[in-house]
Amino acid sequence: MQKGVFIGLLTCASALALGACSESAPPAPPPPAVGVVTLKTESAPLVNELPGRIAAVEIAEVRPQISGVIRRRLFTEGGDVRAGQLLYEIEDAPYRAALAQAQGSLARANAAIRSTALQAQRYRDLVGINAVSRQEYDNADATAQQARADVAAQRGAVQAAQVSQGFTRIRAPISGRIGRSLFTPGALVQAGQADALATIQRTDTVYVDVSQSAAQIIDLKQAMKSGGVSAASGARIQLLLPNGSTYPIEGRLQFSEVSVDPTSGAVTLRATFPNPDGLLLPGMYVRAKLVEGQRTQAILAPQQGITRDARGRATAMVIGKDNKAEMRQVTVDRAVGDKWIVTNGLKPGDRLIVEGLLNLRPGTVVKPGAPQQVVAPAPQHGGAN
Repeated sequence: MQKGVFIGLLTCASALALGACSESAPPAPPPPAVGVVTLKTESAPLVNELPGRIAAVEIAEVRPQISGVIRRRLFTEGGDVRAGQLLYEIEDAPYRAALAQAQGSLARANAAIRSTALQAQRYRDLVGINAVSRQEYDNADATAQQARADVAAQRGAVQAAQVSQGFTRIRAPISGRIGRSLFTPGALVQAGQADALATIQRTDTVYVDVSQSAAQIIDLKQAMKSGGVSAASGARIQLLLPNGSTYPIEGRLQFSEVSVDPTSGAVTLRATFPNPDGLLLPGMYVRAKLVEGQRTQAILAPQQGITRDARGRATAMVIGKDNKAEMRQVTVDRAVGDKWIVTNGLKPGDRLIVEGLLNLRPGTVVKPGAPQQVVAPAPQHGGAN
């Protein structure tokens, strides 16, 4: 009887011990779920975002060509003017007097030329019969020629006086929008002064001057030569305005400088943009998106799948053998929409982890799945963010 009790107690103790061991070793947690995108080669536009400044296609500084006192200003500041429009009037009384004096001198010269010409004619007849000496005839003929030269000189003086009088009415050299007037009626202005009276700028079409580094231009040309990049179908440029909005009209690239700026190492590119509403103002800072070409075999990785390590190097987590997370160092070129163009470190078919990266370590077994947030396709014509 005692032996049976002992066996029963031993059985109960063993059962309790097994139960305790079972409670102290819980089952292993399931592998973390991650969102995965399978990479493939795509065609991507190469869009470069460059800083630029707006410049007017024509600029004219209105300056006086004579000295005098401004009598009237005949335009509205900030308004539009047309070529030949009267802008200022300078007091013309001194120039009218100078013109009258020149005209009087011309009349006196014309009167003198008649008498000297008649005297030279008479001496020509008299010298033939030896009534006067040859010297007297030569002197009379020289006097007549000098009188004719005086007429030509006085005629030029009249024209100069007329030009000076015409300069008292200052007209617009080009059509465009005129700025503020730096001189008011009553102010004394002088020919050759440093300050312009006003400035006119034509802005119905504007230039956008942007700077691109020489290194970027060399990289693009080398990529085109190797066949990895095809030339763009058209030199199209979009503008980002200072408030972040996109200018609704595309521009066209006109030319690039033939030399590199030694101070900045950049090349200046010039584009033209229509400006019918006057939204683009000269001197405005903008960002220009320039479509340089098309990369034919590009690896486009979603930006949320590319991170940076402590040293600032771009890294990516991919799913390797046995569904284990694997870290790779990658090289990115530029952004296209919400994706990076990856030039090294990833290849077609790699499963890039784009969700669930928090606290994920290399070597961890993961459960791959489709990302909860659908990754938008890369735009055909976009810019770097």
